[in-house]
Amino acid sequence: MDFIISNEIRQRCPEFVGAAVVASVKNTEENEELWAEIAHFIEDYRLRYTTDSIKQMPSIEATREMYKRCGKDPSRYRPSGEALVRRTLKGNDLYRVSTLVDLINLASIAYGYSIGGFDADKIQGSVLTLGIGREGEPYEGIGRGTLNIQGLPVYRDEMGGIGTPTSDNERTKIDLGTTRLLCIVNGYDGNQAETEACARFIQELLRKYAQSDGGECVVFGKEA
Repeated sequence: MDFIISNEIRQRCPEFVGAAVVASVKNTEENEELWAEIAHFIEDYRLRYTTDSIKQMPSIEATREMYKRCGKDPSRYRPSGEALVRRTLKGNDLYRVSTLVDLINLASIAYGYSIGGFDADKIQGSVLTLGIGREGEPYEGIGRGTLNIQGLPVYRDEMGGIGTPTSDNERTKIDLGTTRLLCIVNGYDGNQAETEACARFIQELLRKYAQSDGGECVVFGKEA
């Protein structure tokens, strides 16, 4: 898979860096060992952060700033990384979706990045381009129905948008039949070390819970 950063993204966020993981996997409805790890992590997380203090997390703050630069209200169309962290800190349980989705959510909470998770076999073509959503552009968010992605950063394949930091698209969503996974960590803070560390954490979780060798990790975006 090749990744292209459009000029409209580069102009608004020249520091952007992404990290992608592509891996062969086996998905399951639920993994109790994973949920035990999630519960332990959340317990510690709530001791260290509040809903106010997480606003200063560089990964969350930078994603919110990128929304503003693109003309989108980050409080109305909240990035998924921030939404997951807020849900956790408010004392609400995370949704149990499937092992792959659940471990991606754990990585997102751990690092604060919004992470796209896709069934790689549902992506059309071998190139993904990161651009900005246009007025009236068709997009069906997972569990959201029609989503207005105008002003949202969006990855597009040959057919159109597949992922935004707010919601991924129904067309390429992960299900129990997913055997090839693509995850994209979106580092709008420009911190390559942390972005890659988040991707490596995903690989570790895949090895532990998804009968995977962790696949390959590719860093893209910010120019040297």
